[in-house]
Amino acid sequence: MRHVVVMAATGSAGVLAIFFVDFLSLVYISWLGDPTLTAGAGLGAIVLFLATSVNIGLLIAVGALVSRALGAGRRGEARRIAASSLVWSMATGALCVAIMLPLAPTLLALLGARGATADVAMLYVSIVLPTSVAVAIGMGCSGVLRATADARRAMNLTLYAAAGAAILDPILIFGLDMGVTGAAIGMAVSRLIFAGLGLWYVIAVHDMIAWPRREDMLDHFRPYFGIAAPAILANLATPVALIFLAAVIGRFGDEAIAGNAAIERIVPVAFGGLFALSGAVGPIIGQNRGAGRFDRLRAILRDSLLVSAVYVGVVWIGLALGRNGVAALFGASGETRDLIVFFCLVCGPIWFFNGLLFVANASFNNLGFPLYSTAFNWGRATIGTAPLALLGAHFAGPQGAILGAGVGSAAFGAAALLVAFATLRRLERELA
Repeated sequence: MRHVVVMAATGSAGVLAIFFVDFLSLVYISWLGDPTLTAGAGLGAIVLFLATSVNIGLLIAVGALVSRALGAGRRGEARRIAASSLVWSMATGALCVAIMLPLAPTLLALLGARGATADVAMLYVSIVLPTSVAVAIGMGCSGVLRATADARRAMNLTLYAAAGAAILDPILIFGLDMGVTGAAIGMAVSRLIFAGLGLWYVIAVHDMIAWPRREDMLDHFRPYFGIAAPAILANLATPVALIFLAAVIGRFGDEAIAGNAAIERIVPVAFGGLFALSGAVGPIIGQNRGAGRFDRLRAILRDSLLVSAVYVGVVWIGLALGRNGVAALFGASGETRDLIVFFCLVCGPIWFFNGLLFVANASFNNLGFPLYSTAFNWGRATIGTAPLALLGAHFAGPQGAILGAGVGSAAFGAAALLVAFATLRRLERELA
């Protein structure tokens, strides 16, 4: 429990710092008093989340492979794996940018972006998306740091990057009157800091990267993408579900789009601890899997369940009590305000079960069953989201869409955790 809590808490600080800056950026934009700008930046962020989800899948592969090697006492091999993995991460990140930039206008149109809203969204995407390569590097370095159990530097990595954006955003948005362009530039600079500092920590502090060699890269290609490919597919399910939900909500106009954009910023700030928890337990699972400690693996899943329940309960109470203040922070009115307030009231149970799915995914990815993660995530994104979101929207508008998607997520989160425990028991019997 101590290891889980320490790694999750330090991870939360870093994750929340990044997400809080993103949240604050949208708050600043909303203060400009134009719902079109808020909606455009929000839709642009959803498109960017596709690239981020790819990078998270790459992080999972780096962390899983390096932590297994370290857990088995093979540090030299871990250094070579880290080097090969970072090179493959950079290449994959660059390929992602090359594919997504031409597709961005189509994706934004699917989200309901029209006219000035589409122009704002495309401007935001065109500035920030190319720095996804830097995010791939930074996340890869974060995976290596977590595999070495250096929670403090993994946290500082994101804290310093967030601080850069926090300083730049108000200067660029208001001081230089750059509006959405300023917000995008601030985000891009933050990502470059993230990559540069990550490389410094991993190379200069830990000496955890060997010089990349062609033979190592070829040897590590299969195990790396054997984890990364299904992890990417699993992670892409979340932005695909968000895109579908945003498209459904987009039918109700710019105010509903702006409300959903605000919710998409509230979620990572409020529930970023769950993202950090899943990222934190992955290397712990990998280390103990490498050491053959199945007693600790079971304890990790149980402790993660308890931490999730306590965390979500506290956050839910805070959001429910402060719902009017949260809406006021965005200067929201009308449909935008109604949507934000509704989400604050119903988000708790939805995100508890989402947390269960995150923990189960970390288990699958680090125990050698990444396709399970893919199956559950896509099941939630399709069967668990589409039918119930459409049904809810038909009967209760945007609020119904959010509630419907949440009910579907709950079923898949509970099922995934049960399968995670069953998979652990099966693996232990096979290796006994």
